Amino acid sequence: MSLPPRSSRRDKGVRVAPSGRRILFVDDDPETLASYGRALRKKYDLDMALGPVRGLEAVAENGPYAVVVSDLRMPGMDGVEFFSRLRKTCPDTVRIMLTGYADIRSAMDAVNTGHVFRFLAKPCAEEELDAALAAAIEQYGLVTAERTFLKGTLRGTIKVLTDLLALLNAKAHGRSVRVKRIVLDVAGYLGVPEPWRLELAVMLSQIGCAALPERMLSDMLQTGELDPRRQRLFDQHPRIAGDLLMNIPRLEEVAGVIRHQEKRYDGSGPPPGGPSGQDIPLGARLLKVALDYDTLISSGRTKAQALFAMRGRTGWYDPRIFEAFATLAQAREGFTRGAVPPGEVVPGMVLAEDLRIGGELAAAAGTAVDQALAARIAQAGEGLPETVPVYVSPETESTLFRLEPELMELLRRERRAAED
Repeated sequence: MSLPPRSSRRDKGVRVAPSGRRILFVDDDPETLASYGRALRKKYDLDMALGPVRGLEAVAENGPYAVVVSDLRMPGMDGVEFFSRLRKTCPDTVRIMLTGYADIRSAMDAVNTGHVFRFLAKPCAEEELDAALAAAIEQYGLVTAERTFLKGTLRGTIKVLTDLLALLNAKAHGRSVRVKRIVLDVAGYLGVPEPWRLELAVMLSQIGCAALPERMLSDMLQTGELDPRRQRLFDQHPRIAGDLLMNIPRLEEVAGVIRHQEKRYDGSGPPPGGPSGQDIPLGARLLKVALDYDTLISSGRTKAQALFAMRGRTGWYDPRIFEAFATLAQAREGFTRGAVPPGEVVPGMVLAEDLRIGGELAAAAGTAVDQALAARIAQAGEGLPETVPVYVSPETESTLFRLEPELMELLRRERRAAED
């Protein structure tokens, strides 16, 4: 059962909620759905679904909804299971549960499993339901406004910071570009929610290197290690970055990830003390694997040699993350070193060596190629060597979120078989 199309409701002069404030009612009783429509359609933009299966179909076809109101007791799939599935696909949707049963345990399951915003008893007075819907719509606005801020305004702030890092320490900026692909691929493979938060952490992970001599990072990437004195100094860059980012509102979680990016799974490594195991932020555990792999590859190891060395580092890595990374490394390349003609240097590549045009330094090794640099290289003519050494990603910005579903499932099956 569903209401007439929204366009026809507008044509009849019915006032509906603003775009993005739509409400879906789910119940296995058509008469109950009809009563909701009669009571509320003049005030809200409503859709109706007869049963949980049709409810999930409506979400897939017309969602996401601002609010979903569901009955608890429905045949085949109850409201708790329905909301649990809904939450996986539409985490921001605010959920309200209605039931005619005085079942406290079911109510607790609905709140704990389905993360229900309100639990109302049937029959529910129109005024009570109206008030609950208004509060739910307000909650949805708060959640989506925060997400818009984090994904929009903060991205602009982060773009400024990463641009400054590219100017101050091109190698550090290039490193963050390289490891971003690794982190997002592994996160996608493991089904980590909200990967854009990880992207923010990765792109800001090397900000602290701006306070260190550029030569220090260059030497570490070239040899894979530093002498003890310089290593102690280098180990301070995650703390420096974390302290800086704590001053930006709502970046506390990102700052925590960056502060612990060099922390080993067994609790050793910088910063001294602090968490170990699963208490280390997930993003930091992902970054640790990606950064160590990048260091080994940059210092001349092959992929096989790098993986062998990392497997020998007992207690350094989250086992689940490392095995996911190792599986992907066997199936899909990250950045690989190569040499391309100047005319084939494109945005997304990273310079493997200093680039000179006409004898003058145009860009340092580690610089991520953008549109402006690619155009400058293409127009340089005879001032360039025949080939430009670069790190090449086989597909710019390609992550497992864009992999074919069949390939993703194949990789997961291979990993489960290896675990068995």
